[in-house]
Amino acid sequence: MPFAKAPDGVRHNLGDRSLVLVGMMGAGKTTIGRRLAMRVGLPFVDVDSEIEKAAGQSVADIFAAYGEEHFRAGEQRVFLRLLEEGPRVLASGGGAFMSEIIRDQIAQHGISIWLQADFDTLFRRVSRRSHRPLLKTENPKQVLRDLISTRDPIYARADITAHARDVPHDQVVSEILLGIGDYLETAPSGIPEREKLT
Repeated sequence: MPFAKAPDGVRHNLGDRSLVLVGMMGAGKTTIGRRLAMRVGLPFVDVDSEIEKAAGQSVADIFAAYGEEHFRAGEQRVFLRLLEEGPRVLASGGGAFMSEIIRDQIAQHGISIWLQADFDTLFRRVSRRSHRPLLKTENPKQVLRDLISTRDPIYARADITAHARDVPHDQVVSEILLGIGDYLETAPSGIPEREKLT
């Protein structure tokens, strides 16, 4: 039986806000994001793909030629442009949410959704492909563990958390939609509670 689209109220209550998927490489942000966009009725954009279009190079080539700092600067420019262009579902690169500037802009223009996954799931998925520049080391397992340790506390600041695991993708999307519905009920204006207190 196919999954139904998101309730009309979800799309209506989002207004001009985008849904931004954050999390580690291999969490499934692009795959889940495409399905979430279809269910909500919004366009889908993969931020890394937009960076590659703007630069005329792959993410791996940008890292190799210019380094991570250069990549992050370009990532921030593209991310902020996409957030300002209107409501959509955005799949971010794994490191984007580490930027305080990007996090602040997401808080103003969107709702952040952390796709949380455990180490074994992530490593199994990223091992299938060889294009991850941060894992091109002698010990990719340790690098991944270190990244998880550093990034997970920041990802935990997202508005919504969904558990990415080996279940049908549409099941995860349905759980995200429930989380969005709950979030919109408690913060209908999209302004984080900490900001409402000021």
